Amino acid sequence: MTQQPLKVALAGGGAFGAKHVNALKRIDGVEVAAVVSSSLESATEFASEHGVGRPVASLDDVLAMDDVDAVILATPTPMHAEQTQLVLEAGKHVQVEIPLADNLGDAEACFALQQQTGLVGMVGHTRRFNPSHQWIHRRIEADEFHIQQLDVQTYFFRRQNLNALGQPRSWTDHLLWHHAAHTVDLFAYQTGSPVIRANAIQGPIHAELGIAMDLSIQLLAESGAVCTLSLSFNNDGPLGTFFRYIGDTGTYLARYDDLVTGKEEPIDVSGIDVSMDGIELQDREFVAAIREGREPNSSIAAVMPCYRTLADLEGQLAQQPSAQAGQAQ
Repeated sequence: MTQQPLKVALAGGGAFGAKHVNALKRIDGVEVAAVVSSSLESATEFASEHGVGRPVASLDDVLAMDDVDAVILATPTPMHAEQTQLVLEAGKHVQVEIPLADNLGDAEACFALQQQTGLVGMVGHTRRFNPSHQWIHRRIEADEFHIQQLDVQTYFFRRQNLNALGQPRSWTDHLLWHHAAHTVDLFAYQTGSPVIRANAIQGPIHAELGIAMDLSIQLLAESGAVCTLSLSFNNDGPLGTFFRYIGDTGTYLARYDDLVTGKEEPIDVSGIDVSMDGIELQDREFVAAIREGREPNSSIAAVMPCYRTLADLEGQLAQQPSAQAGQAQ
């Protein structure tokens, strides 16, 4: 019997929207049925460029479509929580790019609604899917490697409010609620152990952006493993996130999907999964969870401990003198 195509709508015609569209086109039995962007003109241009879907003017238009099964949200962070709830209320499965929300209350509301509806609700915590981190995870599951420390550097040069394409942004990215979320979640996922203590300090608040540009986080897992995370928007290269796994049977460095030992010996992770594209693997999990009627890896439920830890850290940072707005960077 021929499987009916799964019809997915995409909200967000930016850099990450393009990554999701390219990934979905590589998944059998999936159709990008509609595209929403910041305007109908933008959606039309995006759909034409990528050869997918039909451009529509708003998310409301998508949610009224009976033939759309699921929605992927690659929209600005401040929209994530509200749009996630709108999609679930419309009876459609949802995958929302990281972060689920920029505060704990909104994240909890999304979780409660997902539990109520029983629909697939997934968050784009891509590090769970990257082959480099999967390779580590499989060694941990096989009881061949145990993390003693995860040392992470997340560095960008973002002293102006520009997006990944160098274009002006209408909202401000956040080191804690976005970039730290990747590592806070990954640390608990890789250790298989909840975070029982979290500490944070931050540098001065940027006078124009209104956020701290430098942030340092320490985490302690119940297993005894520790995580040290350094984040900066002041770093002028190299850019990106770099992971050093220090364990009982070795040390490994993950730089996106490149993985080497502590002695810089390359490790071939190309056979770990069907693709080296973390976004594609993430989208494949979303599609599979819908078809199989199961909870996906990085479900809303699975990542909620991360957002509770972020809220704890935010509370600590609010007590620091350097957290007061108006200080120049």
